[in-house]
Amino acid sequence: MVGLRGDYVDIQAYLQRFSVEQESQLDLNYLTKLQKCHLEKIPFENLDVTRKVEIILNVSRFFEKIVDRHRGGYCYELNGLFHKLLTDLGFEAHLIACTVKRPNGWAKENTHAAIIVHLDQPFLVDVGFGDSVRQPLPLTGEERKDVSGTYRVKKNGEAIYHLERLEGKEWKTLYRFTVSPKELIDFTEGCLYNQISPESSFTHGDIVTLATKSGRITLNGLIVTRTEDGVKEKFELTEEEKKKYLEEHFKIVI
Repeated sequence: MVGLRGDYVDIQAYLQRFSVEQESQLDLNYLTKLQKCHLEKIPFENLDVTRKVEIILNVSRFFEKIVDRHRGGYCYELNGLFHKLLTDLGFEAHLIACTVKRPNGWAKENTHAAIIVHLDQPFLVDVGFGDSVRQPLPLTGEERKDVSGTYRVKKNGEAIYHLERLEGKEWKTLYRFTVSPKELIDFTEGCLYNQISPESSFTHGDIVTLATKSGRITLNGLIVTRTEDGVKEKFELTEEEKKKYLEEHFKIVI
């Protein structure tokens, strides 16, 4: 295992993993670069979940998996490690708990982890939610647009915020959250639930997805969906082709 002592993270090795240099100016531009490049280099994936490999909430394990073994992960791993990087770089940041909105209702309460980063104002940052916004979002309702869509964070009630994406002419809620600080250990129940529950989105088949500069590539089971410049292509793989596809397009060797 390279570069680890306890919860120590080798900043340079981690930054090299997603091709960003360390900068002294801890501003919105640098935070945006970190988030965007992370999403374009490190996939969201549940391959350990479907293979019954236990995921333990430990930053050292996250680093070994994501940096040393060139893997991805799901929200606790990706945002847990990214939060550690941000604070080690000098950003003021904390984890938050979110509740995901599904087509048929809300998922289990507070089982998604994201990050709040404080600059001149608080920003929502998330590198562990698959197909979603690629830049920090202010909590003011201001709209932000990138290749994946148009987003905003809308306050809904005294302390509840909703991450929303514009679909057609309507705003669709992706998840809700409060800004109350959380520790990694606070997600123990959620992490276990998402590994073993039949109601979890992650226990029913392999999901691997990675942002590209002009779209996204997603493997769901044996089905690949590639979107580039708004044009979507779908095709099916065999099991043998899937192994090669994971290596060639996601740099993942299982």
